[in-house]
Amino acid sequence: MTTWVENPTGGRSRGPRGIARAWIEVLLRPRRFFTNGVAPGDQAPGLAFAVVIAVIYVSGLLAVQPETILDTSVVPILGDSRTLTMVLVLLVTAVVAAPAGLHLTAAIQTVLLMLTVPDRAGVSETVQVVAYATAPCAVAWLPSPAVTAGCALYGAGLLVVGLAVVHRTTLLRAAVAAALPATLVFGVAYGGLWAGETLVAMVG
Repeated sequence: MTTWVENPTGGRSRGPRGIARAWIEVLLRPRRFFTNGVAPGDQAPGLAFAVVIAVIYVSGLLAVQPETILDTSVVPILGDSRTLTMVLVLLVTAVVAAPAGLHLTAAIQTVLLMLTVPDRAGVSETVQVVAYATAPCAVAWLPSPAVTAGCALYGAGLLVVGLAVVHRTTLLRAAVAAALPATLVFGVAYGGLWAGETLVAMVG
């Protein structure tokens, strides 16, 4: 699952420009994006995309809501330096948490697809779909439960659409297969469940 190919056919362009274009395209034209932008074995651009989104999200939280991450019971302050701790958190996010989280989620998603979609595309394509579906979460760090909840719902929707397009299945089957991964990624990792609970409490 973590293997990249050196000369993939098709797929996304590399570098900052490629990531920016992918972000815009997947948000505005998801069906077209998943049809043309996901290629067998071309995991590198998707992984880079997911890491960038995760780092932007964590950076935003550290800037406007640092208490959500710098909880001394979870992340000890290193050498009494919040700055050093923030840098370490970002490094761990980029090097460990985001790649590991992406591939773990993709593994779960693959198993669920095996149970719901008889004729599927490969694991590599699933990794890419999960990665690009996180696009809305680049702004999920904003201190607004409505924005965070909206990003989570949008991301979950992109995951369903991406699975349906790439694995050539119905939206219903894709939604069933995506329910658990979407909850883990957008509900837990990107704060969608917390935001939803906050909104319900505000309305109530």
